[in-house]
Amino acid sequence: MDLEKYFNRINYQGTHTKLDLDTLNEILQHHVRAIPFENLSIHCGEPIELNIEATYNKIVQKKRGGWCMENNHLLSWVLKTMGYDITLLGANVYISSDEAYYPNISHLVVRVAINGKSYIADAGFGASYQMWQALELVSGKAQPQTPGIFFLTEIDGVWYLDKMRRKQQLSNPSFLHCSLVEKHDYKKIYSFTLVARVIEEFQDISTYLQTAPDSLFRNKSICTLQLTDGLCALIGWTLCEVKYNYEKDVDLMAFTTVKDEDMEKTLKEKFKITLENKFTPADNKMKMVRYTI
Repeated sequence: MDLEKYFNRINYQGTHTKLDLDTLNEILQHHVRAIPFENLSIHCGEPIELNIEATYNKIVQKKRGGWCMENNHLLSWVLKTMGYDITLLGANVYISSDEAYYPNISHLVVRVAINGKSYIADAGFGASYQMWQALELVSGKAQPQTPGIFFLTEIDGVWYLDKMRRKQQLSNPSFLHCSLVEKHDYKKIYSFTLVARVIEEFQDISTYLQTAPDSLFRNKSICTLQLTDGLCALIGWTLCEVKYNYEKDVDLMAFTTVKDEDMEKTLKEKFKITLENKFTPADNKMKMVRYTI
């Protein structure tokens, strides 16, 4: 594996030796704007592996994206190889339909220590909940970024990540019930503790999310990519392009429906992804959501 090839993959030309917060944020922003959050492998009949060599080959060599356990595992390898002090953490994603946090760890996050302070770097949540800069691990502090205002709150050793969004303006009201349209101004995202994890601890949940009938990732094909002023997301056949702060405190959401015959072109033009195997889009309605983006 080659660190320089990763930097080329994300179009990063900055310093490799200055291990400060600015460098971390530059790498994180380049990562999320070059590497999609996607689960397309599941809908191409391809297994998702958690070992770092397979992840590097998929994302760097084949120029694909990945879900949290791939994106953040790769990011952790990059930061550790550079010399950053990193720790893998496990998070419990908030399930809106249950109004509760998923009981099992299902999301991988990276903790980074810099000059006596700790930060959360997450390159693998996707859509409008994707942070663009690392969040300082301090409770109760509003941390505004272009996607919205993020909050970390600590209660009895458990940390909670939330986000407050701007108003949304839809180009087409018929897409009001699309899963990409946020239903509340304030969104709970996930909870986590500071217990150090290893990638092997995520193997069971990775297998479950790829195979279980009630897994969101089995029922919906997902591909999202951050842009310089918003994001682009493809859920099933629905393409959504978001422009942040289109007007003061308003995000514009433009929707289109992608035809099957245009799917390959859309993935290539919007996300710079070329798939090796046949892709079958999915956007099945679910009675129970086990994991949400």
